[in-house]
Amino acid sequence: MPQNPPPLPDFTRWPSFPFEGDMRVKPLAEPVEVEPPRSGEDAADCVACNTPDDAYIWVSERWRVRGMDRPTGLPMVLILECRSHLDIGDLPNLLAAELGVMTVRLERAIRSLDGVARVHVNRWGDGSAHLHMWFLARPYGRLQLRGTFLSLWDDILPVIPEEQWLENLALVAEWLAGFGGRAIAEPPHIHWQSPSTFSNEPTITLDTTPAPDAWDPTNSTDSPSAGFTWNTATPDQPAADAAAPETSAATGSSSEKSASESPRRDGPALGSLGSNEEGSVDSPPGGMRPAYPAPVDSRSGEPGSTGSPAEDSQIATAPSDEAQQAAGSTSDGSPAPASRT
Repeated sequence: MPQNPPPLPDFTRWPSFPFEGDMRVKPLAEPVEVEPPRSGEDAADCVACNTPDDAYIWVSERWRVRGMDRPTGLPMVLILECRSHLDIGDLPNLLAAELGVMTVRLERAIRSLDGVARVHVNRWGDGSAHLHMWFLARPYGRLQLRGTFLSLWDDILPVIPEEQWLENLALVAEWLAGFGGRAIAEPPHIHWQSPSTFSNEPTITLDTTPAPDAWDPTNSTDSPSAGFTWNTATPDQPAADAAAPETSAATGSSSEKSASESPRRDGPALGSLGSNEEGSVDSPPGGMRPAYPAPVDSRSGEPGSTGSPAEDSQIATAPSDEAQQAAGSTSDGSPAPASRT
């Protein structure tokens, strides 16, 4: 070793040089006669050849891209490898041409990430015999990281958050998959658990009490059917019998009067209130409908007809209007009504 060490090279004074202080140059070792074999010279012992596709972020028929095993200081550090156990000088023309295409494609994918200004592409090849190209992303605005020392800064800078690192890996994988191959890396999933109980939260209670102005078809005096009784006839009881008035003790009127002979009421007929047609002017507001059977004119279309066989038989056996008119009076002695047309 000479008494006077050589002076430090000029790059130690570059702004991108990551170290400062008193330094000295190491002594240069004597060259060896035979260089030792690199890692993975034999394909059987090659780490890249024995690594499954699940360890990569993107794979295709002839190329694979993998990241580091953990986040580092740079936004992204990736390695491009060919599937064949070849070095860069051993590539056939097809793979050599595809290497240029893959280099440009991967550089564009990394540069598309947020906060990336440049992508450095390096190939050293002194450690592993299997072809591998390094892609290092320089953060935007970090001018001190420009140049040849970016790989050194990667070990010096604070480590980026893992979620951001995983998201960047997934974005690059999807970008490459848009041109072919298969993306393996996925973005981080949101892990959340809903609380079993909620505290300090206002309790919402539904008020089921009807408002003062709420419409009630049975109690409201403003409803079209105020003072009427809803038709609650069952299938076993004909609707005509249910609608007929009860026998009055004072007048002695018969309970077998038909619905057409019942006294006329003020307001709309019961059948109009029971209309099932949407948008009917007689239907209750808000689409509400009372619980009663279909109106008496639901099937035959004739007034007073329920459409049921039982009532049809009763009507058939009842005295006709012509017979009553011929007799000059009804069963209760009142003048016979005019015949229906």
